[in-house]
Amino acid sequence: MDEFALIEKLFRPLAGPGALDLKDDAAILTPPPGMDLVLTKDAIVEGVHFRADDPPQRIAQKLQRVNLSDLAAKGAKPLGYLLAAAFRKDTDPDWLEGFAAGLAEDQARFGWTLLGGDTVATPGPLTFSLTAIGTVASGKTILRTGAVAGDDVFVTGTIGDAGLGLALLADPARLPDAALRQTLIERYQVPQPRVSFGARLHGFAHAAVDVSDGLLADAGHLAKASGVALDLELAAMPVSDGARAMIGAGSAQPAQLLWLGDDYELVFTCAPSSRAKVERLGAEEGVPVSRIGTVRAGGGVHLLSDDRSEIDVESIGYTHF
Repeated sequence: MDEFALIEKLFRPLAGPGALDLKDDAAILTPPPGMDLVLTKDAIVEGVHFRADDPPQRIAQKLQRVNLSDLAAKGAKPLGYLLAAAFRKDTDPDWLEGFAAGLAEDQARFGWTLLGGDTVATPGPLTFSLTAIGTVASGKTILRTGAVAGDDVFVTGTIGDAGLGLALLADPARLPDAALRQTLIERYQVPQPRVSFGARLHGFAHAAVDVSDGLLADAGHLAKASGVALDLELAAMPVSDGARAMIGAGSAQPAQLLWLGDDYELVFTCAPSSRAKVERLGAEEGVPVSRIGTVRAGGGVHLLSDDRSEIDVESIGYTHF
């Protein structure tokens, strides 16, 4: 099908208010009263962020979820998104329909809609770019710049699973347990953005960032933006059963989990007096939350052992260049 037939069949059913039924070159949005718009953009590329043999539904879901994770780190609720999609001309129509089905599934799950975008043909790898738009009460966006000395550092979920899942797609023998292996692979293919959790951090979280390039790398972005140092405790890092099994088998090392990317968990800081609020929020949202360190004057991220000595690490995380 040509570009306009593709839009008509696959994307117009996903359009929501403000999208002008995808019949124009723009969308029109009016922020709800008392709300700010939060905009963010991430792209995913075949061979970099997903594998060529990944199911198209999961690729579409990952595209949405990596952007939803950025909204979550700002405490924003999803509103809508713009999509740019570069497909190969010989892409199977069934693959395209699967991709659209994945978009529809997560639109329903996260309560947002397609507002517009562009579709093009490419001779290269499949490439998708999504601009996410969310809302937050005026002046209440959670930034990376607010961490202060004395804060606790928390992280949601478990760390390193997605990177291990990617490794298992290439070498399944590294984890013989099929159920644990599949859980880690799903963490890579279909991340779980902490949207509802992030939207409830207002009032006590001083700063937040999502973990896309690795916990050490993204915690470093927060530390630099806030002009502080983060002391993180290796023993306090939350580790899943699958990751623990790989460590026990010698297929992974504990510190390695901290520089593997694609977790899309939230790292945030708040005053020690807010610990009970954090625990209560985690319980209400069904999201595990772990205190992993503290903020102090200085700079950088420092990984500490049980005796508080600093651990040298091989890498701080993924970088594209």
